[in-house]
Amino acid sequence: MNVYDWDKTIYKNDSTVDFYFWELKRDLTLLRYAPVQIWGFLGRFLGLHDKTVMKSYFYRYLAGIKDTAEDVEEFWNEHINNVHKWYLEKHREDDLVISASADFLVRPACRRLGITKVIASEVNPVTGEVLSKNCHGIEKVVRFDEAGYKREDVDEFYSDSLGDTPMADISKKAFLVKGEKVVSWPI
Repeated sequence: MNVYDWDKTIYKNDSTVDFYFWELKRDLTLLRYAPVQIWGFLGRFLGLHDKTVMKSYFYRYLAGIKDTAEDVEEFWNEHINNVHKWYLEKHREDDLVISASADFLVRPACRRLGITKVIASEVNPVTGEVLSKNCHGIEKVVRFDEAGYKREDVDEFYSDSLGDTPMADISKKAFLVKGEKVVSWPI
């Protein structure tokens, strides 16, 4: 199987950021959550909490959305074309996406691409409550193992971030993605 990060790997941008600003353009009243979001980012910057806690502050805005699932589908109607061409050419039926982004956002896009295996951060799409550790770095390997996949089955791993080195380390081959450019993982 080939394993892929999602944001800036298969999807050209950061889908979490794109979805947030897409929602803001539709409903500026979501800015009422900005103070708590700023506190989350500031607390992370100051080392007061980790990325998972920061995301719990960020996702609070979901409570102000009438129907997140419906909005996600509409978002992907407009944004699914932001998938890298190189991925579409490489796609296999047994691909797995493993992402720090929220499952409620990544899974519908993957479904459209024919990707059935998805591991992502668990976030309640109604309340914004973060239900799992942020799926990044070593946590990706932990979640991969917990899902029952076998490390020896990972033929290739693709990511835009050296923070995903733990996943690269368990793969037969690993590649760093920079836009449409895909290069061997730095040793």
